[in-house]
Amino acid sequence: MKKVIIIQARMGASRFPGKVLELLKGKELLRWVVERSLAIPTIDQVVVATSDSPSDDKINDFCTINKMECFRGSETDVLSRFYKAAEQYNADIIIRITADCPLLDPHIAGQVLRLVSSRSADYASNVLPPTWPDGLDCEAFTMAALENAYKNAMRNSDREHVTPYIRNNQHLFKVRNVSSSVPGLQAHRWTVDTPEDLAYLEQILSQSKSGFTTWDILDTIELNPQIKRPSSERNEGFSKSLKEETTHCVNFKNSQALLKQASNTIPLGAQTFSKSYIQFPENTSPMFLTHGLGARVWDVDGNEYIDLISGLMPVVLGYNDPDINHAIQNQLTKGISFSLSTELEIQLAEKLCSIIPSAEKVRFAKNGTDVTSAAIRLARAYTGRDKVIVCGYHGWQDWYIGSTTRNKGVPKTVCDLTTSVPYNDLDIIKKLISTEAYASIIMEPCNSQEPLPGYLQGIKDVCEKYGAILIFDEIVTGFRFSLGGAQRYFGVTPHLSCFGKAMGNGMPISAIVGQNHVMKEMEEIFFSGTFGGETLSLAASLATIKKIENENVINHLWSYGADMGRKIDQIILEKGLGGIVKLSGYAPWKIVQFFDHPHSTSFEIKTFFIQEMIRRGVLINSSLNISFSHGELEKHALLKSFEEVLALIGGYLNKGINQHLQSPSIRPLFKVR
Repeated sequence: MKKVIIIQARMGASRFPGKVLELLKGKELLRWVVERSLAIPTIDQVVVATSDSPSDDKINDFCTINKMECFRGSETDVLSRFYKAAEQYNADIIIRITADCPLLDPHIAGQVLRLVSSRSADYASNVLPPTWPDGLDCEAFTMAALENAYKNAMRNSDREHVTPYIRNNQHLFKVRNVSSSVPGLQAHRWTVDTPEDLAYLEQILSQSKSGFTTWDILDTIELNPQIKRPSSERNEGFSKSLKEETTHCVNFKNSQALLKQASNTIPLGAQTFSKSYIQFPENTSPMFLTHGLGARVWDVDGNEYIDLISGLMPVVLGYNDPDINHAIQNQLTKGISFSLSTELEIQLAEKLCSIIPSAEKVRFAKNGTDVTSAAIRLARAYTGRDKVIVCGYHGWQDWYIGSTTRNKGVPKTVCDLTTSVPYNDLDIIKKLISTEAYASIIMEPCNSQEPLPGYLQGIKDVCEKYGAILIFDEIVTGFRFSLGGAQRYFGVTPHLSCFGKAMGNGMPISAIVGQNHVMKEMEEIFFSGTFGGETLSLAASLATIKKIENENVINHLWSYGADMGRKIDQIILEKGLGGIVKLSGYAPWKIVQFFDHPHSTSFEIKTFFIQEMIRRGVLINSSLNISFSHGELEKHALLKSFEEVLALIGGYLNKGINQHLQSPSIRPLFKVR
């Protein structure tokens, strides 16, 4: 099994031309990389792969003089260059390294190589997600995987960066990652993109007294605070291949095949209504995803999307967040579920009590329905009453779903105990609660509408006057509107609150919190679950809250959402769609609403909108569920897609947009907002 390192090198770097032959501590960058590559355990050969452009003659000459193997190939089709180099040198396994990483760590690269050489992976790297200093990047893959990519990759971006096809098509390849066990190392940047980067590394190496391993360099930086890191932004590594241009996703062959297979054993082919085929245009939508990174996800057909669903909103930081991953992995080495409680429960409960106004006591569960149902049982126990008022969406249990049109299977006697009211109508609540004894009002503090002045406080006043319990369902708004939820943002403190979704950045965890005098009934009612104290989710939640506190996450959600909202509103006006398409709600959670047109129904318009956004590489349903990972690259691509799709809607409306649908129009499950 021959293992060949192929070092990608060129002279024409836009920000620092000729950098690969610049000197670092008296030695060319390329020489540094070659020498450190040769130190990777079990490696057989090192080859420099450059282009056949005259501008790269200097690299070829350098290799000839220094008796280094050099292969020359296409300047733009780097995938072809790598494949032909690997073929020429009879490689069975290839490690790809770039020539601007002079501090490459042979031991870390060796771990990446071992994953492939042991047949544990077809492809392995140390940047999915990045947890090591930028500049230690490497990836290893089999010749079979490289050949598959060479023959099947069609997109320019797949061929310009060698491995995106393999990484994107994880339905076809076994993909693994070597993560750092030390948190926060990804903040360091040791690659050379600019002259300032080179000067920075020169300072580090000049001060290093023990050696040039990763740990030596980290010690040197820590012991020499006078060494100032350049202000240039972190090189995004493999995310350079993320596409900003409009992408046409038209192949959903694998998704459709898996949906057919899943339907044999899974009703709807999915675990969640909102993730199932009935909520997306048939045959023109992805049905199964393989992986996510930051604000992006990939489906089983290798299509890449900017994700505006974010797992139905739990993913507040982004997919594969290294800090949350580290917290989970660290706890995983200790255990997941135990025979008794763990201290993590106390730590998270105390943290929630410190940030949520209504939290004096806390109980944990796994999803939103768990805790909203617990809140209703608690309110009924506390008040001795049965009837409840609901406003918004509160989960799938009988007590709530019986008030919707999807109430099949719910006894009528249960349905009769729940009354649904419209948002912002305080008078109807006053009328109901003054004429009958209600245990509670459970409501989303806001959704597609802003609360009228005095509305939320008015509801609390009514509840206290008539002895009902006010419950805020903050499953969506919690950890988005503010760290303490919408209740802190609006300044109204309910008796009980329910949190979930963003609480664990995708891990299954929720919480019911409340005032002491109400939560005391928790000791009497039965609310108990084996996995309420499951430790991976508790650790993830603590890490998520810490990151929200420390990294200005909430401000990003507000500012990013506000900017997106303003620009989309402008596009809507420019396309003459003011009465047809509307953004509503608050910046961290903008909801896209569609309205009937004389020749097109709102359902047809929504279906066409989703269909065309997906074609452009945007996964969306009915809201802008932004995360901390959504950045300027994503914003540019999103706005471009909105502009194109809304222009099409404006042009097709008068003749009937249904003529341009590639599937029947979708229908809502039931209307709650």
